[in-house]
Amino acid sequence: MPENDTLRGLYPFLHGERQDPASLRGSLLHSVRRKAADSIAAKQRFFEASGETVVQAAEAIAAVYRRNGRMFSMGNGGSSCDAAHFAVEFQHPVTAGRPALTAVNLGSDTAMITAVGNDLGFRHVFLRQLVALARRDDGVIGFSTSGNSENILAAFAKAKQIGATTIALTGHDGGKTARSPDVDHCLVVPSESIHRIQEVHMTIYHILWDLVHTLLAEDRGQMAAP
Repeated sequence: MPENDTLRGLYPFLHGERQDPASLRGSLLHSVRRKAADSIAAKQRFFEASGETVVQAAEAIAAVYRRNGRMFSMGNGGSSCDAAHFAVEFQHPVTAGRPALTAVNLGSDTAMITAVGNDLGFRHVFLRQLVALARRDDGVIGFSTSGNSENILAAFAKAKQIGATTIALTGHDGGKTARSPDVDHCLVVPSESIHRIQEVHMTIYHILWDLVHTLLAEDRGQMAAP
């Protein structure tokens, strides 16, 4: 079914028409299958093209933990949810025998974010926290579907100044983040759909979590939680 016909079937009222229930259900089922196929295809394209970059990012995160550093995560909107998800994966491993690893979501402290946003501006909400918390042995991972989030870019600049490892997950063409000298590893999902980008991001950090624990397997005795 052509794209225009699919949209007409889903939104007949936009064309002065009414949709009977059976036709509407068929259109919805077609949309489900098409979106699922798009999501799978986006993941396949990314990992076929960027698998080596994912491994390099996992090695960088493992190196942070080997030197007793911590990971800080950040994002805005839906990407803030990805930052939170990343942090909880490392702090609360779901696989038995894997140690908890320190990961701090910079979007979790509402009082801090609103104080900095009110006093200094939203551009500083992550940067200001890194000034107080981050050290050169740490790592910072930022999620931005556009790659142009000013508060993410500002935080990467501060992290690089501190000497921390920096990792970005972006979309589209990577935006300013992909061209920033402050980002050590940039994983770009080349899609125009924010939904597809975020779906690939989730798969990326689940894989990163698994690869990092594989890389740290020999250190498990020293890193195991009490």
